[in-house]
Amino acid sequence: MAAGMVFRIVVGVDGSDSSLAALDWALEEARLRSGEVYVVTAWHYPVIGDAAGRAEDHESFGDNARSVHADALQRSSAAGGTVTGEVTEGHPAEVLLKAAAGADLLVVGSRGHGGFAGMLLGSVSSHAVHHAHCPVLVVRSGADTIQG
Repeated sequence: MAAGMVFRIVVGVDGSDSSLAALDWALEEARLRSGEVYVVTAWHYPVIGDAAGRAEDHESFGDNARSVHADALQRSSAAGGTVTGEVTEGHPAEVLLKAAAGADLLVVGSRGHGGFAGMLLGSVSSHAVHHAHCPVLVVRSGADTIQG
């Protein structure tokens, strides 16, 4: 990192325990490095077959994501420092990779709200580890971290 540059951490938050643990870790690391945290909450409306779903159902996914994001920013305010972010419709893995372009570190939870119990990594964290152009730290709630 060049002199005068701010250490930039991107963290994915979906409201799951591991994503909140990832947020807490990112906030502490940013505090230690006088860095900044960029909180990303991504959502997408699942299309099943040819059914596009009702507009109000689609919008409720976005409303939920905005609520999760607002809670994350409120949680972050107590930590101090520079915390910004975005809520974006799109596949979470792709949204995170795009947001992490140029970042010094991408931090994600090991598993979000989807997936199967007992899996070490969820699909989003696995995709991030394999495709990010910056270091990735995967945080498990109540456990050690997995570095990729």
